Amino acid sequence: MLSDDATRYITLRRTLGYKLVKAERHLRAFARFAAERGEAHISAASVLAWLATVARMPGARERRLTDLILFARFLHAEDPRHEIPRADLAPSRKARPIPYIYTPDEIARVLDAAGRLRRQKPNPLRRELYVMLFGLIAATGLRVSEALALRLDDIGPDGVLHIRETKFRKSRLVPLHATVIGALERYLEVRRQRAGESDWLFPSVQHRQLCPTTVNYTFRCILRRAGIAPERSRQPRIHDLRHTFATRVLEQCGAERGVVARHFVALSTYLGHADIRNTYWYLEATPEMMADIASAAEMLVGESVA
Repeated sequence: MLSDDATRYITLRRTLGYKLVKAERHLRAFARFAAERGEAHISAASVLAWLATVARMPGARERRLTDLILFARFLHAEDPRHEIPRADLAPSRKARPIPYIYTPDEIARVLDAAGRLRRQKPNPLRRELYVMLFGLIAATGLRVSEALALRLDDIGPDGVLHIRETKFRKSRLVPLHATVIGALERYLEVRRQRAGESDWLFPSVQHRQLCPTTVNYTFRCILRRAGIAPERSRQPRIHDLRHTFATRVLEQCGAERGVVARHFVALSTYLGHADIRNTYWYLEATPEMMADIASAAEMLVGESVA
């Protein structure tokens, strides 16, 4: 049964560190669809028929197709009766958006606008919370999901953050600059007075983890008030603060090849990437740096492995 095969496949990949939350839903839904058609093996025809019933948007079809292709390759290695669907069964999504690199002045305007948010009775911490949240992401390159998942006991001695179980179930320690530690201490003092008993670093009004939808909406409001890139059809994102952090770090590390390579490897670790190649595309905004940094970093990683 494909449902049993899906369980086996998901279990195996999770031992390698993959979460596969959405992939599990996709594979189990397809397994049920195939079972209803009386099929015990993957066929391209069934994949195409299933995609037509569950996903209208090209991006949604492509995500599901990618999950099924990987699953089919796994099963085909054991039993060639499983067909591996072609990747062109679903149209490709557009390329990743080019990251928006904020200037130091724009980041200052974002934080200033966050500090002037309208006060709300249910959330007396609103201004201080968003200034600290967006300032922390800009200063550390954290993923917004990582920042929202922080609890008070994740703040270690000497201002070191413990980032727990993020992508690929990786945890890491993120040391903070002295200026960020000072800002965090001031925020915690205000938070103690206004946030009740919640143990989330950035609590919601209900003292639970802050909702990403609320954070994204607030950020869009802040961008408008700060006058950041009003001419763009696609607004800059919170995630672009992470891009900006990575780019600025590498711009400041000097021109010597070996130094740049070491900074790049350190940055990849600091950002929590599972593979150094995942750090490359953060350099799209500085293409003149990309080729030399990438080749030097790969050489350095090769030397350390050898």
